[in-house]
Amino acid sequence: MAVTPLELAKAAAVAADDKKATDLVLIDLCEASDVCDYFLICTAANAPQMDATVDAICEKVGANCGEKPLSIEGRAQTGWVLMDYGAVVVHVFRPEAREYFRLENLWGDAPRVDLS
Repeated sequence: MAVTPLELAKAAAVAADDKKATDLVLIDLCEASDVCDYFLICTAANAPQMDATVDAICEKVGANCGEKPLSIEGRAQTGWVLMDYGAVVVHVFRPEAREYFRLENLWGDAPRVDLS
């Protein structure tokens, strides 16, 4: 059951939204990076919500796409969890960490994917 990186990214976005993560941004890096095709960035208000969001993404992407993350780095207590699915990298931030790292600004020229 092969899925495209975009389908995987959208499944992760739905899972994050289901857990009430906010400010979801999907950045298309296909032309801008050799590392991955998409960054999904979202914000969780607190550590429990961050843990629930990461768990929900793992479950939904596993169930809908048959994929597990290659690695998960960081912890809710640090304010940033990175989930590496190869072609898709999911960043779950606490608000202060997202403001500090400003990944959207680093990739400001890359197109955004509509998630509506």
